[in-house]
Amino acid sequence: MLSHEAVWKAIDTLAERHQMTASGLARRAGLDPTSFNKSKRLGPDGRLRWPSTESLAKVLEATGASLDEFMSYFPPGARPSLGMPSGAFPPQASSIPLLGFAQAGAGGFFDDGGFPAGQGWDVVDFPVAPSKTNSVYALEVQGDSMLPLYRDGDRLIVEPGAQVRRGDKVVVKTREGEVMAKVLLRQSAKTIELSSLNPAHPNRVFDMSELDWMARIIWASQ
Repeated sequence: MLSHEAVWKAIDTLAERHQMTASGLARRAGLDPTSFNKSKRLGPDGRLRWPSTESLAKVLEATGASLDEFMSYFPPGARPSLGMPSGAFPPQASSIPLLGFAQAGAGGFFDDGGFPAGQGWDVVDFPVAPSKTNSVYALEVQGDSMLPLYRDGDRLIVEPGAQVRRGDKVVVKTREGEVMAKVLLRQSAKTIELSSLNPAHPNRVFDMSELDWMARIIWASQ
């Protein structure tokens, strides 16, 4: 299973193999020199922060490292599992649907299962196997309601139908048209409790009958 620790360890190892610090690696890739600092690997609230797929692609290009080389720095069993073949991370970019959170509450953008439907979607490239493009999509954060974890302009990659467990970050759409990103605290047959990403916003509790759908956030481009 792909873990937060394994991803950052692979980046650190890549930097060491090229005789650089994590800051030096970020600088060579054209990123903010602090992007890979250990202090940036956790949010202010202690939540895990992951490097974006764009950052990883820039690092590989800057170092000339092959995909196989980068993957070799992951411990056994810790390779990405988004339907990607072994040794293909990140794979050839494919186009997936993109929609802003402000638009997501309007009718006609999703089917009953939370999959993209209708017109009005944009597209964005995302490193996912072509066979997965019909099961994932991106929602673009607008505003500061999800700070400090997600900022305005961040893109959340969502997979409807993926198994959701306690502690997972999810996107939920209510029958009244409200769309929100939260953390699943607990779920019973009748109710669901969600924790807000922004401490300024209260947690929410819904009857299951109040929800249209819930989908797991599998990646965030930050």
